[in-house]
Amino acid sequence: MTVTEDLFHEPGLTQITVWARGVLLNKDARDCVVILAEAARAEGKHVQAFENYVDLPDRIGVPVRAYARISTDPIESRYVYENENPNLVLVLEETLVKGVPITGGMPQGGVLVVNTKRKPEDILRFIEDSSRIGILATVDASGLSSAVVTLSGAEGATDASGIGKGIAAPMVGAANRVFGLVQMENLVRVVENKEALWAGFNQVNIMEVPGK
Repeated sequence: MTVTEDLFHEPGLTQITVWARGVLLNKDARDCVVILAEAARAEGKHVQAFENYVDLPDRIGVPVRAYARISTDPIESRYVYENENPNLVLVLEETLVKGVPITGGMPQGGVLVVNTKRKPEDILRFIEDSSRIGILATVDASGLSSAVVTLSGAEGATDASGIGKGIAAPMVGAANRVFGLVQMENLVRVVENKEALWAGFNQVNIMEVPGK
């Protein structure tokens, strides 16, 4: 372990990274991290939720990221501007699995959840580095809800469009089924589209990835 890795070694910390497409899916990426963070906060955990300004200014279709951190203890790495070792990665648009380092820094046995109609075994073929993935899950989030495209919440403005109306709802439902981050009743309190939340939870396809 390097000096930097040791500095931010926090046993009670879970890092969540959401990959999306600029402008088209920014709102849903932001909603994913806010939903998970707010549900965890209700359970007394220490949380952060933010977007990656390295990826900004956004352009339509470019890869962008949003982050959540959930910990049982105060977060020591709160001023680090991106998740270096994501335990859980959500991909909101399936083509991002090709040519984008979505598993970069992931610890061994990490969880990947992809929005797609495809089965996990079909998606696995396209991932350049799958060696650290422990569980790969897929869910047709776009078929269960619709992306919310809005400038509300951009550049520090108040987001008045509602949290979890779009594909974020089934994505966090699926992620929580696989990872078990928070109690479902706390997600229900935060998410507006509760039907899509439960649909994602119930319809996710889960595959354990064999070790290499």
